Amino acid sequence: MTTSDARSARLSLIFSSIGHTFSHLFQPLYYVAVLSLEGELGLTHGEAIQLAVLGGVLFGFGAPIAGWLGDKWGAVPMMSVFFIGTGLAMMLTGLAQSPWQIMATLGLTGLCASIYHPVGIAWLIRNALNRGTALGINGIFGGLGPAIAALTAGSIIALMGWRAVFIIPGALIILVGIAFIVLVARGIIVETHGDRAPTPDAEKGDALRVFAVLALTMLCTGVIYQAAQAGLPKTFQMRLEDMFQGGVMGISSMVALVFFVAGLMQVMGGWLADKISPKIVYIGAFMIQVPLLILLANIAGPMIILIAVMMMAANNGGLPSENVILARYVPRTRRSLAFGFKFVLAIGFSTMGVQLEAMLFDATGGFYWLYTVLAAVAVTGAVAATVLPRERRVIVA
Repeated sequence: MTTSDARSARLSLIFSSIGHTFSHLFQPLYYVAVLSLEGELGLTHGEAIQLAVLGGVLFGFGAPIAGWLGDKWGAVPMMSVFFIGTGLAMMLTGLAQSPWQIMATLGLTGLCASIYHPVGIAWLIRNALNRGTALGINGIFGGLGPAIAALTAGSIIALMGWRAVFIIPGALIILVGIAFIVLVARGIIVETHGDRAPTPDAEKGDALRVFAVLALTMLCTGVIYQAAQAGLPKTFQMRLEDMFQGGVMGISSMVALVFFVAGLMQVMGGWLADKISPKIVYIGAFMIQVPLLILLANIAGPMIILIAVMMMAANNGGLPSENVILARYVPRTRRSLAFGFKFVLAIGFSTMGVQLEAMLFDATGGFYWLYTVLAAVAVTGAVAATVLPRERRVIVA
């Protein structure tokens, strides 16, 4: 590899990681902002939360089209569209004047953000030598999105109101996109062809089994993540009332802590995926979530913060193994499209987790049944993952 190729690969990894953070900003920003919006919009918590469902659906269902375009046109031009489009859509959300406008602009944001996962992750894999570790590091940046969103949302709302929560990050994303386009135009970042660490082709029977199993397990992971992401701010508001007295700033700080630590866990999950069987790591991540979700259903007080951190860390920690397994069984020329279909399940269909949180809260006034149902979802994922092919190591170092 030449010096210019190595520089392009490094910058690709950097911008892929930054893009991962940006792709995960808009939903958690809204879930904190909604604590202030409920009264302003005259809606129940469940009704206000459901304004974000369209954005979540398009975030997932836009992924296959984005992946197909990534395979056809290349990752570099599609990433340019991702940065500029997501930034503009977030700024429009901050300018929205009614619930319907908020829903529509969040939908546009989700559609633009849907480009990242199929295109950015496939781009990352092509440039990585140790995929599990690279995916784990990249996952930290994905986890930073909710953490940064939760922390900054509380601060910005307290100082400037909820509109600035979307306008300021949107402008930042556009600036990064402009820098990316300049580097591409100057030939410093170029399109990558071929894998730096190629793997042998999978047998057709194993590939079909993997696709069938991952369709279920990815849905389980996504439902748990999205329901918890939507529910944790309100859970903390209710169960830590004496600590925060309903203040958005303190609640958002604790939510930020949860997602920051959870994101860090992806490095460990990725390292384990490189060293031992990704299948074992994947099953273990589901199994760990079960007792933690049961505890979340039943406890209150400061201990709930630690339990939430551990549960989300397990949920995030299984993601590098999931991506390693999928990449191993997908032809390189169809990888973006395959990851696009993954995120139809992991983000699109799993948006039912947000609806589940909204409906169960409005029906029961609490979170016992939400976390109990999510524990059953984690059991389902663990059992399904046992059917995956056994494989000790999939990465060529």
